[in-house]
Amino acid sequence: MKNQPSFPLLFIAVGLALPATSIAETRGFIDGAAVTLQARNYYFSRDYSDIVGPNPQSKAEEWAQGFILTAHSGYTTGAVGFGIDAIGMLGIKLDSGGGRVNTGLLPTGSDGRAQDEYSRLGAALKVRWSQTELRVGELTPDLPVLTFSDIRLLPPTYQGASLVSRDIAGLTLQGGQFRSGSMLNEAGDGKMYAKLGHEPQLLGGAASDRFNYAGADYTFNGQRTMAGVWYAQLEDIYQQRFYRFSHSEPIGDWVFGARVEFYDSQEEGDRLLGRIDNQAAVSQLSASHGGHTLLLGYQAMFGDDAFPRVFNNITSLGNEVPTYEFAGADERSWQVRHDYDFAALGVPGLVTTVRYIRGNNVDTGLGYEGREWERDLDIGYTVQNGALKNLGIRVRNVTARSNYRTDIDENRLIFNYTWTLGSAEQ
Repeated sequence: MKNQPSFPLLFIAVGLALPATSIAETRGFIDGAAVTLQARNYYFSRDYSDIVGPNPQSKAEEWAQGFILTAHSGYTTGAVGFGIDAIGMLGIKLDSGGGRVNTGLLPTGSDGRAQDEYSRLGAALKVRWSQTELRVGELTPDLPVLTFSDIRLLPPTYQGASLVSRDIAGLTLQGGQFRSGSMLNEAGDGKMYAKLGHEPQLLGGAASDRFNYAGADYTFNGQRTMAGVWYAQLEDIYQQRFYRFSHSEPIGDWVFGARVEFYDSQEEGDRLLGRIDNQAAVSQLSASHGGHTLLLGYQAMFGDDAFPRVFNNITSLGNEVPTYEFAGADERSWQVRHDYDFAALGVPGLVTTVRYIRGNNVDTGLGYEGREWERDLDIGYTVQNGALKNLGIRVRNVTARSNYRTDIDENRLIFNYTWTLGSAEQ
């Protein structure tokens, strides 16, 4: 039997050893409860040209309706509080076709057609003592080493345990282990696969039932500066160390920001995918004034391989977007991005994002340098008044081109509306 990493247990021990100097306020199991229902209507279209690889499909286009019901209890009163969280999700096909599947909105059956519907239901037990919280069950983690990837109809979930402790002012300690995962277009759960760059590693049985992580983030300087260090392990496939630093500085009507991050990844345990060697450096500078935010970013991959992550998840890499990842072996990429909040012009609820990313120096293994670029345009509006108040509408248009992978023209249209069915009194 293999020796399992001990750091999740270490974090539990640390949390339980801290003095209960400030018992968190609670409104009780029922009074602190909240229930929400989100309805999401999602149209997704990708046109492929200059196809690279064995897949001859020239277009992926589907339309689906999703529902996400979340219920969060409060905590029982006392020094140690107990509670329950639950999530239920349902996806319904509105339009698809045999030659237009694999958008990530709907699961595809053995006949090559999208299924009419799929659903998932899960719950988690939570325990809180002072400012330390343990959750066991169905989880939706949002970590720098496993980013919450709500980029399609339904979000992915993971089954396992997580611990978060904030008993020391400014310091957040986290640790946990996931035993299985449910991908964003699946009804069930299973072992976790890896993805290297833009290539999912789904063949050869290279799957793991252990994703372990531990991390510490320290915020100081009036919460304007943050430093963190993390470790992650997809057992028998890869291990990853992560370091980050960020700072924001207001100067008059301006706010300037800086972000620096570094990942160091290599193979782990039985090395089911063989040797893995990747280091990733991320740097970003931003400036905000009025409704404008301008961001400049540079990202570099080092080592023999592309960036590893759990399959079907995006990462916190600065230049990764849901279409291209810009994380190939030895890739260098630059980004310029502009966000605008039209509330500055008296139109609250309307926001736009325009970004352009260019990458080169990719080691394609094909005897030539890989190059790629992507241009994204996002327009979002949240209705402010009337019968449709809080209805969110988002339009996304993408053009992505490469000399070593398939070109993409993409359009998305998303409608979101959330009902609060019950909530704690404020």
